[in-house]
Amino acid sequence: MENRFREIDDLVLQLKGLVLVRELLASRGAGADEIDVHSVEIERVRERLAGEVRRTGDAVAVAIAA
Repeated sequence: MENRFREIDDLVLQLKGLVLVRELLASRGAGADEIDVHSVEIERVRERLAGEVRRTGDAVAVAIAA
C-alpha cells in the first residue's frame, strides 16, 4: 500500500512541475507547439494519477472489508 501512496505522490509532483513549466513557457512567449506538448503530457499524467487513486481507493476498501 505504501508503494501506491508513493506513486501518487510522485505523480502529483510531476503534474505540478509540468503545470509550472507550462506557465513559465507561456509567460516567456513560447510557441503554441511547445506549450501543447506540455498540455498533452499534463493530461497523460492526470489520467495516470486518477487511475492510481482509483486503484488505491479500491485496495483500501478491500482492506477495510476484510
